[in-house]
Amino acid sequence: MIQHLASWPILLPMLAGIILLLPPCGKSIPIRRVASVVMALLNTFVSALLLWQVFQSGIIVYAIGGWQAPFGIVLVADLVSVLLVLLTSFLGLAVTVYSCMGDDEKGGFFHPLVHFLVLGVNGAFLTGDLFNLFVFFEVLLIASYSLLMHDGDKHKTRSAIQYVSLNLIGSSVFLIALGILYGVLGTLNIADMAQKVSQLQGDDVYLAKIGGLLLLVVFALKGALLPLHLWLPNTYASAMPVVAALFAIMTKVGVYAMLRVYTVIFGDEAGQLAHMAQPWLWGLAVATIIVGSIGVVAAQDLRKLTANLVIVSVGTLVALVALQNINATAALLYYLVHSTLVCAALFLVADLIAHQRGKVADRFAPGRGVAQPYLLGTCFIIAALAVVGMPPLSGFVGKIWILKTTLDSEKALLFWPVYLLASFALLVALSRAGTTLFWERKHQDSEPTEGVKAHPLQVTAIIALLVCSPLLVIFGGAVSEYMIAAATQLHDITGGINTVLGGGL
Repeated sequence: MIQHLASWPILLPMLAGIILLLPPCGKSIPIRRVASVVMALLNTFVSALLLWQVFQSGIIVYAIGGWQAPFGIVLVADLVSVLLVLLTSFLGLAVTVYSCMGDDEKGGFFHPLVHFLVLGVNGAFLTGDLFNLFVFFEVLLIASYSLLMHDGDKHKTRSAIQYVSLNLIGSSVFLIALGILYGVLGTLNIADMAQKVSQLQGDDVYLAKIGGLLLLVVFALKGALLPLHLWLPNTYASAMPVVAALFAIMTKVGVYAMLRVYTVIFGDEAGQLAHMAQPWLWGLAVATIIVGSIGVVAAQDLRKLTANLVIVSVGTLVALVALQNINATAALLYYLVHSTLVCAALFLVADLIAHQRGKVADRFAPGRGVAQPYLLGTCFIIAALAVVGMPPLSGFVGKIWILKTTLDSEKALLFWPVYLLASFALLVALSRAGTTLFWERKHQDSEPTEGVKAHPLQVTAIIALLVCSPLLVIFGGAVSEYMIAAATQLHDITGGINTVLGGGL
């Protein structure tokens, strides 16, 4: 029974998506909403239970159909993957609750698509081989294509075409890379690849390097790493804010793939291919932080600003991937959880602000005041302080952890000035945004309109996301211990290989 837990975060969203397409859920909006929230809540509970079980008992290897690795398909639930599965399930729950106040009526099949996207993301985190990573990538991408067009117009269509085209190219490159690596190594199981890659000799080394670098291109595209990031700002800004909030986890799938592949397969024990992606990752990460910060300062509305914040967070995470040590990975996991939740909350806050300001929406221009200035202003301030990294919220802890980790690296002379200047740019941009949105008003539009106040369920979803930031500080000791344990487990390559290849249920 315990072993089967590893499959539940995949099976439950799949079951939810199917149920929501069938009567009575498919015909009745109230029933569909209740069923969707209940299934999302159940998936979050199961994900938390899985995390607790892995923390107590160690890695769970689930061999589908009883076929053992490396010949069969396996799911690997370790401390890193279950943390991200819980993050995804919780974010899916918050988005589902928020959408029940009308956003889900603006297009067909919203709730099934949300669960199918969660299915794809959870599968990508739990899979133990690269081919099924590709499969789950496609599942989440197909769901994201439809969600992007939810309540579509010509602007969404233009962004969707760009997004779909780039990802189709990325999928093709992914398959080519997998073909090369399978031809050289004879396996796509991650643990088995890590065991065999150090034994390569001659031309096989160069072929494996080509395959590994092609994977880097794919993951950079999925994660929006420079120069393959140009699709993200328009895509996220044009999507409905509730959809963009869910998309905050999707770039992290690309970062996770980099972390898993270039730490386990091409990490310390990869022989001639050890750390082959590190020089590329470091330079591109720093450049991504710089370009993302410029985008934040130049943004003309809160949604575009938040989309560029996602780019900055990706650059920061990839810089930590490039360091490839336990402390950097632990800091990465902490910052990943923090940035995903806060950016998702900011997208939802932008939605409420836009509804309450009328035609001006969330643009940084004088307009009508919001109907709930104290509520939305407080939510905005908390999110802004967390993003910038001001005490006493989780952004400050994450920033100190990142700076301390990079201090021991020879890259500190480059990273510190860039990261601190980027933080200052974010502070300036968010201060300007808050001043414009809440204080600057046109005389004729000075009075807020009644009847556009946020529904309590929408506020609850935002608060649930934002409260995680102080909780990450209040329980900082336990959270830090977990992150360090997860990072240590990931970097224990020999132990991981023995556990996965040693058998599963």
